[in-house]
This record gives sequence, C-alpha cells and structure tokens, in this order.
Amino acid sequence: MIKIRELEEKLQYLLSFEVPNISLEQYSTSSHIASRILYVAQTQYADITNQYVADLGTGCGILSVGSSILGAASVIGFDIDMHALQIRADNYASLGLFSEAVCCDVLRLSPGTFDRFFDTVIMNPPFGTKHNAGSDMKFLEIASKLSQGVIYSLHKTSTRRHIIRKSAQLGMECDVLAELKFDIPLIYKFHKKKSTNVAVDFIRFCHK
Repeated sequence: MIKIRELEEKLQYLLSFEVPNISLEQYSTSSHIASRILYVAQTQYADITNQYVADLGTGCGILSVGSSILGAASVIGFDIDMHALQIRADNYASLGLFSEAVCCDVLRLSPGTFDRFFDTVIMNPPFGTKHNAGSDMKFLEIASKLSQGVIYSLHKTSTRRHIIRKSAQLGMECDVLAELKFDIPLIYKFHKKKSTNVAVDFIRFCHK
C-alpha cells in the first residue's frame, strides 16, 4: 500500500479553484488534511480500498482522487459546479485514472436516488456560514441516506454538540477521530487576514 507521504505528494500537485465561488463556500481541502483523512479511513477501518465511495461536494476532487489512488472499487463525485467537475476530471486524467461524476445539487437529489448505494461517503461540506446556514447538516442527512456503511466528514469543532445530536436523530453513531486546523487563505474580498485557521472535527459516522 502507498505510504502517506507518497499519497500527500500526489495530491499536492492537483489543480484547484482558480476563481472560487463564495456562494458555494468553495474552499480547497489541503493535500495534508486529505491524505490523512483517507489514510485513517483505510488503514484503521478498511473503508476505502475495494469500496464504493461517494464524494459529496467533490469540488476539484482531491478526496475522490485520493480514494482512487487507495484502490476504491468506484468513486463518484457529486457537485453543483460544472467548472469544478471539469477541474476534477483534469486531475483524474493527469494521473491516468478513471473519473465518474454527477453534476447536481446533492441537497435536491430525488428521493431514492442512490439510496444505500455506497459503502463509504466522504465529504468536506460547506460549514454553513454566510448564505449557507444549515447546509452542513443537510449534507450529513443526504450522506446518511446514500451510505449503507460509513461517512467521513469535516465539521466545525464549535458545532460538535449539534452534530452529535443530529447524528443520533439520523440513527447513526459518531466518533470524533481528530481535531484539525483547517487553513483558509485570503481568497475572498471580505477576508481580512492572509489566512485563518478554523478548528474542525474529523468525524466518522456509522449506522447503528
């Protein structure tokens, strides 16, 4: 199996957003965080290799590509932004990997679509700030329907209690695997600092 440093190195050369869309809260997941999320999911729980994986809000596809590198049976990315999905496709092509994606609003998937189709759902959902209040909870609800197994997700540490309650309401158990520092660079006009570290929880959810 590939070593974590090799995985991070492959991911750090992937293309990212040139002009991110604030209305969609487009913040790139760093190669450092992405590689560790996926490495833990695989080495500690065997939830990536040979599994059917969904990446919700896939963006430019760093979590998808990493999952494919780790030998997922299939990885389907879901995103509303066609431009982001084109970058994702280019990233896959640069590594000679097969890409599958669905351009859609995952929060508006028709009832029953892809229900319990995936073994594992991975996601770095919008944190629910600005114009997207509550979207992180909505992403978790959709993920709980698509996954027959587990969900790996990032959520602001400040929302941990709410996440735990929501998880129970959805019939899932959750385990905070780590507290991470998510670096958000100065990319939008309203940003005042060159970069901001946001405390986020890396959480594993599973159906009871």
